[in-house]
Amino acid sequence: MCGIVGIVAKSHVNQSIYDALTILQHRGQDAAGIVTWHNDKLFLRKDNGLVSDVFRTRHMKRLVGHIGIGHVRYPTAGSSSSAEAQPFYVNSPYGITLAHNGNLTNANEIAEHLYKEDLRHINTTSDSEVLLNVFAHEMQKQAEIVPTAETIFKAVAGVHKRVRGGYSVVAMINGFGLVAFRDPNGIRPAVYGVRETEAGKEYMVASESVALDGLDYKLERDIAPGECIVITKEGELFSQQCAENPKLAPCIFEHVYFARPDSIMDGISVYKARLKMGEYLAGKIMKERPDHDIDVVIPIPDTSRTSALQLANRLGVKYREGFMKNRYIGRTFIMPGQQQRKKSVKQKLNAIDLEFSGKNVLLVDDSIVRGTTCNQIIEMAREAGAKNVYFASAAPEVRYPNVYGIDMPAVTELIAHDRTVNEIEKAIGADWLVYQDLNDLKRSCLSGANTEVEEFDCSVFDSDYVTGDINEAYFTRLQAARSDASKASANSAEDVAIDLHNDQE
Repeated sequence: MCGIVGIVAKSHVNQSIYDALTILQHRGQDAAGIVTWHNDKLFLRKDNGLVSDVFRTRHMKRLVGHIGIGHVRYPTAGSSSSAEAQPFYVNSPYGITLAHNGNLTNANEIAEHLYKEDLRHINTTSDSEVLLNVFAHEMQKQAEIVPTAETIFKAVAGVHKRVRGGYSVVAMINGFGLVAFRDPNGIRPAVYGVRETEAGKEYMVASESVALDGLDYKLERDIAPGECIVITKEGELFSQQCAENPKLAPCIFEHVYFARPDSIMDGISVYKARLKMGEYLAGKIMKERPDHDIDVVIPIPDTSRTSALQLANRLGVKYREGFMKNRYIGRTFIMPGQQQRKKSVKQKLNAIDLEFSGKNVLLVDDSIVRGTTCNQIIEMAREAGAKNVYFASAAPEVRYPNVYGIDMPAVTELIAHDRTVNEIEKAIGADWLVYQDLNDLKRSCLSGANTEVEEFDCSVFDSDYVTGDINEAYFTRLQAARSDASKASANSAEDVAIDLHNDQE
């Protein structure tokens, strides 16, 4: 998962993009990058690390211009080399930079075609570079000395025909302006907003509405699936549907885990959806265990707090903060190696014995992926004196890999793969385990929402991949790329990676 931002303003955008990326930092902690345009030149800075580590005063001073795009990243497969930090750049045609959130499911096939047919070289393993070169080639096919909104729309239509998967994109064309588009299924999120200034209108595109809020941009709407938005350097906005059969089927896991609760996605309040998840989960608990003996509900911070609070209210049980979190440790889900994940849990969380001692505790998490973190947290609860430790997941069983841009592990590393709920319960060491029902998860997101969403991509729960192109051969390749062993091997070669575009010290 990644975060993207693009701004066309009336003054320098470097600080605004930096601020937006810090707001979107939860979407990726592996690398960050910004590129700006000024006087027909592009200025780029990107590297591994958090936003605050990558950009220093000396870098910000060089990022001049009133148009720019930014990106925060974590890798879905392969290495976390700085060579794969975004945005990426190609000089032909025009000079185009691009940042991307998502995953192309036919990236290998396209990369081969780009080399053999389009005579384009791909320098990294990133599908974002593949996507950039497809867009650049489609722009070149238009054979226009100066690009127009119409030629860009034709190029994006060509991109949609060639690539498959989930993607939201911001790109900048040298001397012209900003381009943003979203995959024909709307799997990955993207919104845009407007800010009125004395000098005129300013526009911003971002992965989540919360980034607009933080910079005083008014949310206009989501970018529609398959739609392209073009904003010229003069501040003119054009939009057009560029896909043949678009449908809105966004990733439901954004609402479960990734998005900030104060974001609105496709007309759905993430906060309200998580409240409803807690309500429906409480209803299931009361149905299955009407005589439950739960003394206290404790969330596993941070994402599950909203659901846990509503669950406790519905059950009429005390809600307590039983784990204190070290804010300076990264999200364990994003960490590439199993050993690093194991080591980080106790560094990240500390139990307050007072809230556990002698009590029957219900721990609530947003989801269970590998289960190793759950196991350690349950052990911590027992060490803190809990009498019984029950566990609730606000999402259903994660049984299948995500192929649209979320770094879920290989299928054999998913704890729910080929296990029953009772078997998972034993594997994580819980006295009782309850999962959200998939229909209730969908209802949670749609309840009372002002949205055009009729279906979600729920493939990690039900193996129904909305692009319709996923088969066993794809899973075999994915297994090879996403296992912890393969990531460790890829990262060991990081020091030989060549970053042709990075602004070195």
